[in-house]
Amino acid sequence: MNPLKILIADDEALIRMDMKELLEEAGHEVVGEAPNGRRAVELAKKLKPDLCIFDVKMPEMDGIEAAKIVGKEKIAPVVLLTAFSQPEFVKRASDAGVQAYLVKPVQEANLFPAIEVAMSRYQDLQGLEDELFKVKDTLEMRKLLDRAKGILMDAHNISESEAFNRIQKYSMAKRKTIKEVAEAIIRAATK
Repeated sequence: MNPLKILIADDEALIRMDMKELLEEAGHEVVGEAPNGRRAVELAKKLKPDLCIFDVKMPEMDGIEAAKIVGKEKIAPVVLLTAFSQPEFVKRASDAGVQAYLVKPVQEANLFPAIEVAMSRYQDLQGLEDELFKVKDTLEMRKLLDRAKGILMDAHNISESEAFNRIQKYSMAKRKTIKEVAEAIIRAATK
């Protein structure tokens, strides 16, 4: 595993110190430490770590709520540490988008595999989101293109393929994307 920049949040200073030592001995860099969830979110936004490790039970804001914010803003994957393994905590963590969940006391043999799984899941999720964005963009472009072709077909009494050829030629001549040309045709028709 490549060295990671990691943010640790736990209200117990001794646990943060032990975790930091364990991570640094493995070649990772602890870029920040927080005693509560609110500070953890602030540091995550500021430091942009590769990974966050949060305790569940912390003052001001618990680790699950902090993880939810960090995940929603796509800052970094989150591994939750907790002394609690009750189903309601696990469900809340899962709903918050946490990539891994470890029960204390954390052992080196469990921590590093959990980090690898969290990083892998996060990268997979980012890839899926990128793919979804491309599909949505393609679908939007198709809708615009179909609408623009329809406008040209009605206005000039031409076939669909001729309407597309005109859009394509104009696109190349003006060095604009087909989407930009389609949007311009639609704007002009709605004025």
